[in-house]
Amino acid sequence: MNQLAQLKQYTTVVADTGDFHAMQTFQPQDATTNPSLILKAVQKSEYRPLLEQTIQAHRGASTSTIIDHLLIAFGLKILAIIPGRVSTETDARLSFDTEGTITKARQLIALYEAAGISRQRVLIKIASTWEGICAAKVLQQEGIRCNMTLLFSLPQAIACAEAGAQLISPFVGRIYDWYKKASGTDYSGADDPGVQSVRRIYTYYKKFGYTTEVMGASFRNTSQILELAGCDLLTISPELLQSLSDTEGVVERKLSSEQAAHADIQKISLDEKAFRLALNEDAMATEKLAEGIRLFCADSVKLDVLVAQLG
Repeated sequence: MNQLAQLKQYTTVVADTGDFHAMQTFQPQDATTNPSLILKAVQKSEYRPLLEQTIQAHRGASTSTIIDHLLIAFGLKILAIIPGRVSTETDARLSFDTEGTITKARQLIALYEAAGISRQRVLIKIASTWEGICAAKVLQQEGIRCNMTLLFSLPQAIACAEAGAQLISPFVGRIYDWYKKASGTDYSGADDPGVQSVRRIYTYYKKFGYTTEVMGASFRNTSQILELAGCDLLTISPELLQSLSDTEGVVERKLSSEQAAHADIQKISLDEKAFRLALNEDAMATEKLAEGIRLFCADSVKLDVLVAQLG
């Protein structure tokens, strides 16, 4: 078997793309999107009609409303292909707005349900800021499942699990990028700081019985993916899915609940003050969280402009 087929034996494979064709090719269980992926997709000729149809159907509505319908349009197309769940992201500009995030999540779920999609098939992506985590706690209690994104540290992961989030998406590649730039070292294999971060989070969750799912994200190479074989889920770009599909070789399981149960670690208690201090003490996590929010905000603005121009 190729590496992708073997990986699927240990881990739920998720497509990190807005490209429907890639999903049909690689047959992932779930799919994730974000503002950058949607912006990239609608600039391609094959997806332009979906954008134009959405604008035409909701002409006269606000740009924000049209974009919500565009996100749902992509989600519906994706759900027609995959058997599992789609992740749809709230506006990154709400990353520090708990009430705004809650309102947006409810609006997105209402649109999916109006289209006949059960909320069990949708994950609402929310930035792992304190405000985002507080929003997730409320939403989870309403049966709106949350995928906590822009996650770079154990304190963020712990707070998300304590809030009852359905799933977290720790960003392997962006952690790797920061440490590579800071140290000048090209990390690989088990020495990769991004891989180590996800292993630490996975071990903590399984050791202490948290049900929040761990989905490694933002990969730079297949080595990072294979080092996390056994993680609950891994969301992978079409390019890396293709590489795994084209490559033969044995894939070993690297993570398991059984191994985590024997880890010698202590449970950590975090209130808001402790969370903010712990995050601030981690320069990498602080910088990458801020940068990630800025980048997603910038792409959201670009999508606003594109929709406004065509409208």
